[in-house]
This record gives sequence, C-alpha cells and structure tokens, in this order.
Amino acid sequence: MKGNLIVFEGVEGCGKTTQMQLCSQWLNSRGVSVVLTREPGGTELGKDLRRLLLEKSEDKPVSEITELLLYAADRAQHIEQEIKPSLAEGKYILCDRYTDSTIAYQGYGRGLDMSLIKQLNDIATGGLESDLTIWLDVDVEVGLARKKGQSKLDRIEAEKIDFHHRVQQGYTELAVNYPDRIVRVDGSLSQELVHKKIQEILIRNAPFGRASLT
Repeated sequence: MKGNLIVFEGVEGCGKTTQMQLCSQWLNSRGVSVVLTREPGGTELGKDLRRLLLEKSEDKPVSEITELLLYAADRAQHIEQEIKPSLAEGKYILCDRYTDSTIAYQGYGRGLDMSLIKQLNDIATGGLESDLTIWLDVDVEVGLARKKGQSKLDRIEAEKIDFHHRVQQGYTELAVNYPDRIVRVDGSLSQELVHKKIQEILIRNAPFGRASLT
C-alpha cells in the first residue's frame, strides 16, 4: 500500500513549519498515519549536513556547487532512509522542502545550471516526485520580517534581498509549469485561514492514498 508525499514549499518565513504541524494534527485526528520530516536534516546524516549548509562562516564560505552537492547528498540519504520506507508503509509524509527548493534556491537564486540541478535531483530521488506540493506564497519582505522577529538569521536567510526575490520568481514559474502538482496558498492570510485552505486542498485531492479525509 503506497503512502503519499506532501511537500510544503516557499520562501523564508512563509509559515511552513507551523502549517505542517497543524496539518499533521488534523490528519491524525482522522486516523491518518503521518510522518513529519524536512530537507535538509531529515536523517542523522542530514542533521550534520544541515549544520554545514546553514551555519554562517565569513572566512570559509560554502561554494555554490558545494552547496548544491550537499543538498543532493542530504536528499539521497533522506529518500532511502526515511521517505521510501514510510511510503511503503502507506504513511502520509509531510516534508518541509524537496526538489522544488533546489530549483528555486540554487537554480533561480544562485543561477546554477538547471540541467545539472535536474540531473542531481533525478539521481537523488530516483525519479520520485511529490504527490502534492503546497506552495505558501508570501512576499519576500513579509517572510524575512517574520524570521528576523523570531531568531538569528541562518546563512540562507541572511542572503541579500535580490537573492530572495529570485527564489520567489522561481516558485512562481514552477507553479505555472506544474499546475497538476503545485497548489498555491496565500501565505499572507491568518494562520487559521491558511490551515483551512490546506484542509480544503487535501480533501479535494483525497483519496489520492488510502484514507478519505472528509
């Protein structure tokens, strides 16, 4: 019995973590077995890679290609160790970031070669795509203001504003190019309204797995 991979995407401060927690609680209340995970950092190896990727180091910056390869390594381990086994058990996986993040951040944001990114994504995932991707769309300035109010910015969050605008453009174009997979949700709405819209999206797409959500 195959499970479902539901990915949450968006720029920094879009509200992914909060909405994933609310979605998990809602699915659990309907008897759905849920796994919460993230990229990078969804495995023990991934936690070390996450630290390397997100910690700021002024004197020893991470090169753009190194960054891309580390994200691919994290994803490959994540797929084999966590995602594939959970899907085989018929679980709903709620994943904070997946392949679209690499396209948006390293492709649009960094300007790296899209064909190389596609090749690495294909190698890391073995061609496994999300069943559904929820894009929480919020203005870059709004999202970064939220992050600055919460904690110290990590290496990616601290990038220049132009970088974040390019990332946002990446998500916008991805949503246009893959409308059957990516669903936009207005992330500027209240927490409650965003959660309600995500519920409606899941109900509309269910049962794409083993459980009816109505």
